[in-house]
Amino acid sequence: MDIEIESLQELYQRIKPALVTKKSEMHREGYIYIKEEDIWNYLKEVKWKNARDLSLYDMTSDILNTENIYIDSYLKEKLNLRNRNTYFKDND
Repeated sequence: MDIEIESLQELYQRIKPALVTKKSEMHREGYIYIKEEDIWNYLKEVKWKNARDLSLYDMTSDILNTENIYIDSYLKEKLNLRNRNTYFKDND
């Protein structure tokens, strides 16, 4: 039985249980700032960027088997690209 997925939002909802599981694993290992969205964004922008016709099985496997350090490094790189402000006023 083939499952038709109509949008990225629907795909995200289908694989969300795997994302939640991966997030829980990462939290246990000390990556408490990682969210499901970070895992999704890493895989979508890096691992699945040029992939075609991935199955739900393949995507779930990628989620659960990606090294945590890769997701962490991706998120830190993204945060470093944001605009940063320097504050000179002391907090009183």
